[in-house]
Amino acid sequence: MSVVAYLGLGSNQGHRAENLRQAIQKLNEQPGIRVLRVSAVYETEPFGYVEQEAFLNMAVAIETDLSPEQLLDAALSVERVLGRVRTIRWGPRTIDIDLLLYGTSSVSLEHLVIPHPGLSERAFVLVPLRDIWEGDALPGYSQTIDHYLSLLAEDHKGVREWGAINWEIGSDPFGS
Repeated sequence: MSVVAYLGLGSNQGHRAENLRQAIQKLNEQPGIRVLRVSAVYETEPFGYVEQEAFLNMAVAIETDLSPEQLLDAALSVERVLGRVRTIRWGPRTIDIDLLLYGTSSVSLEHLVIPHPGLSERAFVLVPLRDIWEGDALPGYSQTIDHYLSLLAEDHKGVREWGAINWEIGSDPFGS
């Protein structure tokens, strides 16, 4: 049985847009994953550890027949292939792939929590997710994305639309 899941992607090292594009391609190449929709790309200041370059962030809707844990393993595999090295929590990275939502499921394991912790508190996740979200209230929450963004008015201002990525061909910032 297939499920629609939502992933958050971010990059702030190297060619950020190319890292995002390659991550989407590699996810789509994974058995049991099919990319359905991709958001616009947004540039944001770093979260947590702030002594680093700005991030490009986006969200991706996928259809998958993988379990949540298998999907996490696939995402971590793509991160490794693209050179992700974990040294500093919330530190610089070539690519970050977070499992935000998995259908209407809630998962609470030591290494995986769905919905993603802090989802409703991070404009840099909610703004791209709103681009591709097809629903009302977020699973596991009682409100809509717009409701949570209204509570993050100041943070929302720091999420600037950067452009779009045609993941099947390449990247092309708006206005080029």
